[in-house]
Amino acid sequence: MSRWEFWIDRGGTFTDVIGRAPDQSLHTLKLLSENAAHYDDAAVEGIRRLLKLAPGQAITPQQVACVKMGTTVATNALLERKGERTLLVITRGFRDALRIATQARPRLFDRHIVLPEMLYERVIEADERVGAHGETVLALDAQALEAQLQSAFADGIRSCAIVFLHGYRYVHHELAAASIARDVGFTQVSVSHRVSPLMKLVPRGDTTVVDAYLSPILRRYCDKLADLMPGVPIFFMQSSGGLTQSQRFHGKDAILSGPAGGIVGMVRTAQARGHKRLIGFDMGGTSTDVSHFAGEFERAFDTEVGGVRVRAPMMSIHSIAAGGGSIVRFDGARLRVGPESAGASPGPASYRRGGPLTVTDANVLLGRIQPRFFPRVFGPAADESLDEKIVAQRFGELAQGIASATGRAVLPEEVAAGALRIAVGAMANAVKRISVMRGHDVSAYTLQCFGGAGGQHAALVADLLGMSRIFIHPFAGVLSAYGMGLADQIAMREAALERGLDVEGLSAAAALATRLLDEAAAELRAQGLAGAALRRVARLHIRYQGTDTALPCALPTTSRPEDVALLRDEFERSYRRRFEFVVPGQALVIEAVSVECIAPGADAPGVSMPGVDAPATEEFHAVARCEPAAGATISMYCLADELPAGWRPARLYRAHELRPGARIEGPAILADDNATTVIEPGWEARGVEGGCIELQRVARRRTEQALGSHADPIVLELFNNIFMNIAEQMGLRLQNTAYSVNIKERLDFSCALFDAAG
Repeated sequence: MSRWEFWIDRGGTFTDVIGRAPDQSLHTLKLLSENAAHYDDAAVEGIRRLLKLAPGQAITPQQVACVKMGTTVATNALLERKGERTLLVITRGFRDALRIATQARPRLFDRHIVLPEMLYERVIEADERVGAHGETVLALDAQALEAQLQSAFADGIRSCAIVFLHGYRYVHHELAAASIARDVGFTQVSVSHRVSPLMKLVPRGDTTVVDAYLSPILRRYCDKLADLMPGVPIFFMQSSGGLTQSQRFHGKDAILSGPAGGIVGMVRTAQARGHKRLIGFDMGGTSTDVSHFAGEFERAFDTEVGGVRVRAPMMSIHSIAAGGGSIVRFDGARLRVGPESAGASPGPASYRRGGPLTVTDANVLLGRIQPRFFPRVFGPAADESLDEKIVAQRFGELAQGIASATGRAVLPEEVAAGALRIAVGAMANAVKRISVMRGHDVSAYTLQCFGGAGGQHAALVADLLGMSRIFIHPFAGVLSAYGMGLADQIAMREAALERGLDVEGLSAAAALATRLLDEAAAELRAQGLAGAALRRVARLHIRYQGTDTALPCALPTTSRPEDVALLRDEFERSYRRRFEFVVPGQALVIEAVSVECIAPGADAPGVSMPGVDAPATEEFHAVARCEPAAGATISMYCLADELPAGWRPARLYRAHELRPGARIEGPAILADDNATTVIEPGWEARGVEGGCIELQRVARRRTEQALGSHADPIVLELFNNIFMNIAEQMGLRLQNTAYSVNIKERLDFSCALFDAAG
């Protein structure tokens, strides 16, 4: 290879860039995603810097073989409601169907219900109706529809979402309406039978509107990149975990673009080191994403993002607003952490932009982040490191405020440590939601941490979950970008079936899967993969009749009665693992068929960085680049274990110089340019081949702690979060197993905890 490849993750706070040079060496760069004073686009700026190009100089195919990228452009547009002006065209009589939706109320007891803002600006009710069995109840009035579309077009609307009743199966009216819209001049026309060809008007409509709302934003961004890098092939990561060409990248598939790359990177790197069952822990500046892997990628088909329901295949990722930028504040009674975030601008207080106190600042004060090893991208000239002085000042002010409100003196480091405990508790609860609450015992799993802030908190999270192993890749701080380079190209298809699980239903599912696989393979061939060996996967989504919780099962190669029995056994095993019961004798329904065609991506390349691939026999020496010198000792605040909470001496090492076989006992810090890893007391770090690090619990975990009798703001918030998590677990179990629409869709129920006295 004589040209560069670039793998990029454009996150909410930082943009991570990995460049693979012609000599196969990997080079990393981390930039603020928003820094208008210095560059227009962080991804392009990162490529220019690694190629050592002048500002404004073109990036050409002679220099760059391809760019593989995940982006938050669509996610940010959705969260901030800055998408394209969108028109909804829907069957007459259903103009408010998407607004009414399921009538779910996120805050059940609020007297004033604030509904999420709808993405569409205007609604056209089309005079048309197709019956449930395909009969034409009312023919489409094309002339009236054209007049209404022209009116909307004249008002400046250019994006159109078309959703007709039963349109997922009987498509002729939607196709006719789409043709009219394009003739009028609409530049984006999304039709529901292509965007989400599944039953249920509301989720199908919501997904179609999301696609129409976001796709033009993505198209403009893709065109901008193409102008800056003319002729360079650009691939984008889809929410499903597969790459696709930029011109095939659609709004509904872009919402979890960046986090999906992290899961791919997590799985590929951990499997290469022999770890088979994983909990992914991706902590960035704005949020934390957690995921579960036990042999195959888990995908969700119904997801809510920013108050909007999207039904499209996405990596099963649970996100919480607890990142390095989560704001720390005192509300007069409790110490609160998040959900508000300082974001990239102004960022944490230590970012030198006048931002609020955050979790990152707490780690700085506690000595768990060493500013000299943090990216020097702050200050007016973007060449300074973190500001320790302002952090100490602000936490001192916060401690004084708490002391005034509670009448009890508290030290700044105690406040910072309390904020850290609260954030860690929230992250551990997020892991429980995607593992323990689905019937998985995580004590035998490996926690793989990545993201810029993951290593700072991994051991604390593992302790709360009863986990004893942590795996850290040398590119943990940029693993989402690394995953872009390892990802497969994938084309996915899905379609509703709604047939009983019997021989006839299984035969119908097999025929549908064959058609969908042929379509998916054709899409990959159109992307220049005609000679590639494609792997084909087909799944059935099976549920109990009368319920909504469908579980995926592999499609058998034949449709015999014994295959039906085996499918029922597989479904009931999965159902029992998740819900701890089954319903013997209850009929099963094949709700849908989903398929994927996969063109395998690259194998994990060898890490070629100074010091990483040194021979295993070489004696380990940790050498810091700046004072304090080799094997420096710093002061780090540790939470209580066998010793009370407080400051302890900790050794500071450069992570990339940890040789295979070397062992470091906590407390210690492994610092590098892309990430910091904290080795807690009772944990041990061990260097392994390829520059990877494994952490192991070597001392017994403390499970009891004296809480005292006073109303401590930190303990109050910890218990508030614990009780809320228990109630949420109760509610999720009720929602997933209910037959009542009021419970499973409207979420019209509440859960509570009572003490012994009621």
